[in-house]
Amino acid sequence: MEVEEGASVDVGGGKIKVGVCVMEKKVSSSPMGQILDRLESFGEFEILHFRDKVILEDPIESWPICDCLIAFHSTGYPLEKAQAYAALRKPFLVNELDPQYLLHDRRKVYEHLEMYGIPVPRYACVNRKVPNEEVDYFVEEEDFVEVNGERFWKPFVEKPVNGDDHSIMIYYPSSAGGGMKELFRKIGNRSSEFHPDVRRVRREGSFIYEEFMSTGGTDVKVYTVGPEYAHAEARKSPVVDGVVMRNTDGKEVRYPVLLTPAEKQMARQLCIAFRQTVCGFDLLRSEGCSYVCDVNGWSFVKNSYKYYDDAACVLRKMCLDVKAPHLSSTLPHTLPWKFSKPVQPNKRLTRQGNGQSEELRCVIAVIRHGDRTPKQKVKLNVTEAKLLNLMLKYNGGKPRAETKLKSAVQLQDLLDATRMLVPRTRPGRESDSDPEDLEHAEKLRQVKAVLEEGGNFSGIYRKVQLKPLKWDGEGEEERPVEALMILKYGGVLTHAGRKQAEELGRFFRYNMYPGEGTGLLRLHSTYRHDLKIYSSDEGRVQMSAAAFAKGLLDLEGQLTPILVSLVSKDSSMLDGLDTASIEMEAAKARLNEIVTCGKKMTNEHGSSEEFPWMTDGAGVPPNANGLLRELVTLTKNVTEQVRILAMDEKENLTEPYDMYDQAKALGKTNIDSDRIASGLPCGSEGFLLMFARWIKLARDLYNERKDRFDITQIPDIYDSCKYDLLHNSHLGLQGLDELFKVAQLLADGVIPNEYGINPQQKLKIGSKVARRLMGKILIDLRNTREEAMSVAELKEQHVTLSLSASKKQQDKNIQPKRDDLRRPGTGDKDEDDDDKETKYRLDPKYANVKTPERHVRTRLYFTSESHIHSLMNVLRYCNLDESLQGEESLISQNALERLFKTKELDYMSYIVLRLFENTEVSLEDPKRFRIELTFSRGADLSPLEEKNDEEAESLMREHTLPIMGPERLQEVGSCLTLETMEKMVHPFAMPPEDFPPASAPVGFSGYFSKSAAVLERLVKLFHSYKNSSSNGKS
Repeated sequence: MEVEEGASVDVGGGKIKVGVCVMEKKVSSSPMGQILDRLESFGEFEILHFRDKVILEDPIESWPICDCLIAFHSTGYPLEKAQAYAALRKPFLVNELDPQYLLHDRRKVYEHLEMYGIPVPRYACVNRKVPNEEVDYFVEEEDFVEVNGERFWKPFVEKPVNGDDHSIMIYYPSSAGGGMKELFRKIGNRSSEFHPDVRRVRREGSFIYEEFMSTGGTDVKVYTVGPEYAHAEARKSPVVDGVVMRNTDGKEVRYPVLLTPAEKQMARQLCIAFRQTVCGFDLLRSEGCSYVCDVNGWSFVKNSYKYYDDAACVLRKMCLDVKAPHLSSTLPHTLPWKFSKPVQPNKRLTRQGNGQSEELRCVIAVIRHGDRTPKQKVKLNVTEAKLLNLMLKYNGGKPRAETKLKSAVQLQDLLDATRMLVPRTRPGRESDSDPEDLEHAEKLRQVKAVLEEGGNFSGIYRKVQLKPLKWDGEGEEERPVEALMILKYGGVLTHAGRKQAEELGRFFRYNMYPGEGTGLLRLHSTYRHDLKIYSSDEGRVQMSAAAFAKGLLDLEGQLTPILVSLVSKDSSMLDGLDTASIEMEAAKARLNEIVTCGKKMTNEHGSSEEFPWMTDGAGVPPNANGLLRELVTLTKNVTEQVRILAMDEKENLTEPYDMYDQAKALGKTNIDSDRIASGLPCGSEGFLLMFARWIKLARDLYNERKDRFDITQIPDIYDSCKYDLLHNSHLGLQGLDELFKVAQLLADGVIPNEYGINPQQKLKIGSKVARRLMGKILIDLRNTREEAMSVAELKEQHVTLSLSASKKQQDKNIQPKRDDLRRPGTGDKDEDDDDKETKYRLDPKYANVKTPERHVRTRLYFTSESHIHSLMNVLRYCNLDESLQGEESLISQNALERLFKTKELDYMSYIVLRLFENTEVSLEDPKRFRIELTFSRGADLSPLEEKNDEEAESLMREHTLPIMGPERLQEVGSCLTLETMEKMVHPFAMPPEDFPPASAPVGFSGYFSKSAAVLERLVKLFHSYKNSSSNGKS
């Protein structure tokens, strides 16, 4: 029987009565009103609203009698009373009432989810009968908690067991700066707050501790309407910066996304498990897997008219299945309600290139870290019992084992011991103390000053090694009597470095995605932007990556939560020079001959006049030996001035010391004006450490007794000069500008040649240092092409099928079924079998977006100077390899000349590869995919240069140098195909099958690891490439 619009259904003499027994505040919400109005407009239902007075005050016997009941708990709701009514009248319950008690206890929710095989994060419970009760199975240490022997390393999540308490905490590791982020229900535009000083967990109640899952800064909310229907929306996660993204109407910005087959099954199982037809839950997507972390009960989607349609139709079917099953399989030809859909204007996304048919598909950037303090090292032999005992304490009592101290507790122990050993006063100039004793005391004083510097104990910036040298006794009585202490410090990202990284991220947002404007944020939010950020292990690099992400995605707040949420660490790809150490030592030895003796040699591949970069030691000034001697004199002059400042520095040695704050240094974004005004060095470096920096450089640069220069100190002297000119110009050091000019002339020749003395050696060293990185870049490009081709093929099939279906529909004049309202996507095999790596996508049925199929991949790799030089050298000189003879360089002649004149790839320098797809070219044509190469010299400006514009002057006042804009590495109009790029770089890149399984560092399990399934897929792709290119190489 088909029901005409407005017709009534005879169920016991009238329409089906749907009772809405919920608090009035919930009934008055827009989503509830939209759905109930649609349900009523079918003409089959009468909606009965139970008012608050009825629910709270009247006996259940006087409540309206209904056939179907919508009832769910909220604040102040008498759930037991509703249960009694349901038992008395026995209506059909849309959401069953008994299981709603489970939702108030997070422990029971997780137990229930596990019972039904629904994945949840790894967790453990700490139950207390009274506040602050000590429980013997719970242990808290600096960077982890342990519950019943199960350890949770920071970052971890702490949730109250009470499901109605929404105060959820995330605790961060000391290696990321420490601190805690509190999540809470939205208050205005805030949904979380970062507390850098809080490191201890709560003890005033019972809590669940669970592993932090990295989700790329996005949460997914899922809304079921029965077991066969689930709608999902993505939103910015509150763990990132706590700022709620809102549209012009003040509503939180969310975007509908497609659920994977596994997630659809999870939604179905959850709906059945809790017997809640209408139910919302939170989904975490991490490392290719999905987990349910919260179940909310009755929840509706906001501001989605399509969802309101679907929900009304599904609820109608359910009620009719029970009360009028003969009607439930049909829908009226036209839905009876009318409304106007809001249309939001949206520009064409990522449209750019050589013609209107090109679409941006991928952005890959390799970026150097921002401005940092000079890197330092202190070495001293120690015989003091306090230090030797400390070494034994942290190496398990093994007298011959080396010890590394990085954690806050370890460094505090070392600081306490050092304070006791440092003499309370310095000996006078007439002291007859042994010079070695005086030097030892000064080094201990330096260690103490370093440990006290900056007010933080983050191992991200300070590391101490203790290596035993001599022992006494035998067997169990053996004990160390002397050890070598090595303290590494410095290299800290400055306030200027954070500013540079954030500004560059903002520049990328507006310029690397042409035609987007701020639309990149929309692209990212709608799962059409696949963003991954990788960093080396160095703290300055990690923090640069976090600051860049803050600018790129328009985030707010501190860097620690952004770092943990969005940045993955991969030291094997972005750290270290061990793989090319032999070649680099040979290059430095040859470079030493050229600098000290002036011996140069032209390479066989070209003349020095036409191709000046082909000469051994290209760029080294012809008078380098004379400049070296001038450098020694000028360095001594500056060092003496700093020594006087250090001697005049007054140290208050009687004042008690407190434990030092680990997070303050990471939170600094501005110059400490008070320090500058009082004549102290910028940042946290005191005069003592400043002098230690310069005296070491002066001593290491030139050995007077042997009349020998160490040219490896030239980059460090240049580094220190530039740092002090930029950050400490207010100290008025005489001759520093002259020293900088001489150091720059030498450094411009030395630094590029440390990575190879000629193009062939640069290529060899570059291929060894950046081999893994280049392999990963080829994987990124290949995945993008595979995905783009799959989307193109699916679109062609969809157009063909749509035309065919349309013709059949016209011929047969049949109204199509609306089963998709109840089972969205469940019958779509292509969707279920979609590309596994990019399975998280926008749902085109619900999204108000013109190009739902658009998908742009962004991969950002933050690293150090060595990897930038290495990658650039491979791109410049790959055609010199024997296997590629006769091939043209990837870089144009004009760009090669500019690169030769570019002596330094400074802070925030970068190399960008953008992949474009020409949609008007056939899929088989190599020109379908084009690579664009650009680079930037970074903050490559001299602090001595006169600034002609206000912006540059303003930056100088803030101790910041501007970042140079991108320069093309190809001629305008040229076409470097992806196929050519792969062919040229492939011999120097690590193949996917050689990528070892990534292991998560202790304390970060689950957020630095990679997906084994993705790598397995890439191995198959690489084999196909080898088969297709084998003929060309033979």
